[in-house]
Amino acid sequence: MVATNEFRRGLKLEIDNEPYEIVDYEHVKPGKGQAFVRVKLKNLKTGNVVEKTFKSGTKLQKAEVEERQMQYLYSDGDGYHFMDLTSYDQISIPPDVMGDAAKFIQENKEVGVLLYNGLPIGVSLPNFVELKIVETEPGFKGDTAATGTKPATLETGAVVQVPFFLKEGDIIKIDTRTGEYVERINK
Repeated sequence: MVATNEFRRGLKLEIDNEPYEIVDYEHVKPGKGQAFVRVKLKNLKTGNVVEKTFKSGTKLQKAEVEERQMQYLYSDGDGYHFMDLTSYDQISIPPDVMGDAAKFIQENKEVGVLLYNGLPIGVSLPNFVELKIVETEPGFKGDTAATGTKPATLETGAVVQVPFFLKEGDIIKIDTRTGEYVERINK
């Protein structure tokens, strides 16, 4: 059990038999009445963010969410297949649970798989990944980084906006939280 005075960002709670993660919280002490805590919670299954208010001192159940390091193997029409690196057990995660992580995940890479009551509810990717551009329009003389962007298809199938000077075969760094281009990697 966790009391409201122990709340912090990233804490995982179980509310109405659903796993939530605290995104933001605020302790409020009104002039009259009892103090309370206003909390923004992200549902770990659906990704929806809700706002709830709890009386100060309320105790809530901690969610039994486990993050396990797994290796991404492949995807087929039914899901994305991962292997536990310690037990070598394989699990399949449906596309709707993968969400946007599917756009930036590479075969044979290690990622954290979130499990709630033994069932996968999400994948936590590193904040940045390096991916190769496999298709984009060529740049033209005079195009500079300041003039705009163009779409580029990456090796995972994701399409991101990149500066005009980038070309096919370039390796770029992508922020997986926003899906945006960060920089070109020189290798």
